[in-house]
Amino acid sequence: MDTDKDPAAENALGGFLRARRAQLRPEDTGLPTSGRRRVPGLRREEVATLAGVSTDYYMRLEQGRERHPSQQILEAVARALQLDDEAVAHLYRVATPTTRRTRRAPRVERVAPHLRRLLDTWSDTPAFVLGHALDILARNRLAGALYAGFTHSDNLLRKTFLDPAAHHFYRDWDRAAESSVATLRRAAGIDPEDPRLWELVGELSMKSAEFRVLWARHDVRGKTREAKLFHHAQVGDLELHYEAFTVNSAPTQQLIVYQAEPGSTSADALALLGSLSAGPGPAQDSTMSAD
Repeated sequence: MDTDKDPAAENALGGFLRARRAQLRPEDTGLPTSGRRRVPGLRREEVATLAGVSTDYYMRLEQGRERHPSQQILEAVARALQLDDEAVAHLYRVATPTTRRTRRAPRVERVAPHLRRLLDTWSDTPAFVLGHALDILARNRLAGALYAGFTHSDNLLRKTFLDPAAHHFYRDWDRAAESSVATLRRAAGIDPEDPRLWELVGELSMKSAEFRVLWARHDVRGKTREAKLFHHAQVGDLELHYEAFTVNSAPTQQLIVYQAEPGSTSADALALLGSLSAGPGPAQDSTMSAD
């Protein structure tokens, strides 16, 4: 199975198109269906028909032999594959040719001191800072208490796929897993030669069959806002909503802030967790070797 470990050798556009083609059925697009189909989803010629291009041209796109598709072609293919806004943006990123650069040495992502101090001031809501590969760079005390049952504390993907606690902690593990992989896939489209990201993809691909299946789907999604369902060993079930904010002083970083609905049982549980974890000390800094 292609685990996309080598970004320089990967045909990112072809992989994306094949994965999205496999997720569409003829009946989803108004095409007639007849006979037994040898491939899941649409055939290449069906996508070509929907996009108004020749089958040969579309094949060259998937095979990586057509390096300079026009905006009109990309728009037509996006319509044919029924891509949402996030997926369209990803299509444009992976279809744009880039000059291959010399492999970059990993560097350490750091959270600015003022942002770490800001995290410390939020005692009643879990908050943490994510790096571009979903490394947890810093967190406040309540976020540390929320994820206290995990062995892996450095990265959201490693928590989700490699930690035994994940399936019990995430009440909807499938949704959490799909969301995290789609976010990582988006990051891979933004910086396809990021050594930290591909190191992580390689590790997860080797150790988790569940990750390999989701990675091969090429779903793309950024972190914005969402409700998360947790089960915490100390305080029970929690439903928390998060907002994601880009850190303008470090655009590859995101500030994630969770909150419970006021007056809800989740708010009571979160307050209890805060009282159990109260005490002196700064937010934790979990810097990672990353690019």
